[in-house]
Amino acid sequence: MPVFLMMVLGYLLRRTGRIAEEFADKLNTFVFKIALPVQLFEDVVTSNFQELWDGGVVLFCLTATIISILVMLGLSMLGKKSLRAEFTQAGYRSSQALLGTALMQNIYGQNGPLALILIGSVPLYNVAAVLLLTLMAPGGGHLDRKTMKKTLRGIAGNPIILGILAGVVWSLLGIPLPAMAERTVSNLAATATPLGLIALGASIDLKKAAALWKPTAVCSAFKLVVFVALFLPVAIHLGYREELLVAILVMLGSPTTVSCFTMARSMGHDGVLSAGTVMMTTVCSAFTFTGWLYLLRAMGLV
Repeated sequence: MPVFLMMVLGYLLRRTGRIAEEFADKLNTFVFKIALPVQLFEDVVTSNFQELWDGGVVLFCLTATIISILVMLGLSMLGKKSLRAEFTQAGYRSSQALLGTALMQNIYGQNGPLALILIGSVPLYNVAAVLLLTLMAPGGGHLDRKTMKKTLRGIAGNPIILGILAGVVWSLLGIPLPAMAERTVSNLAATATPLGLIALGASIDLKKAAALWKPTAVCSAFKLVVFVALFLPVAIHLGYREELLVAILVMLGSPTTVSCFTMARSMGHDGVLSAGTVMMTTVCSAFTFTGWLYLLRAMGLV
């Protein structure tokens, strides 16, 4: 609920004119390109990454992501052709970098193994999104060398990945952070969660959600419930518990990321379905995610 209420605050500030749309966009950019990468860098540096690393977890995340993409792509074939790319992307792509870190911070006070989950899913998120939005673009899209180069540059320059990799390198080299630098990094990292949640709330548009409520509802159901019900028992069977299990839940059951709408619009798609799914999953996740956490707690797994 603290996470949800911060988003409500952002929405109210936007509706009452205290935050302009342009400011919300710039705030989103600041959080995504600076504050979040610094926060993830700090998490990796302050933990023992060699002990944290688990190839099995990364493989699990890759596999779950691939299956989720294929399931959503198959379902999209039952709907309108113009909505297929947006439907698929909005159904598999989680806001685990922003909302995931917020949830982990609220539950455990730090992100723990979330960096592993991000490594196992974020690169694939971006590659699949570009391929889908390009090949299914209105009027017919095509994948050429220029698009592939742009995709690879986007992955290599992804601020979230760069922040994690920088932390991994720093941790492996065993370089201590000077007290002044450590305090600066800590202060900057602390801005990621509150500012990111306010910016996300300010970006929500309730009118857009009502335009395509049926595909939006289906997409949201798979994002928040179906994939969690499908993959979480597998994670439990593999022996994942405590912080790691919650981090996996974040990957599976957190809301659709705002980046879905941004990418869809920038690549020639309407963006209405993406915006609606972001809004619906964000609102409903306050209840579904809490429900999943309660279930795991009742089972003594977290």
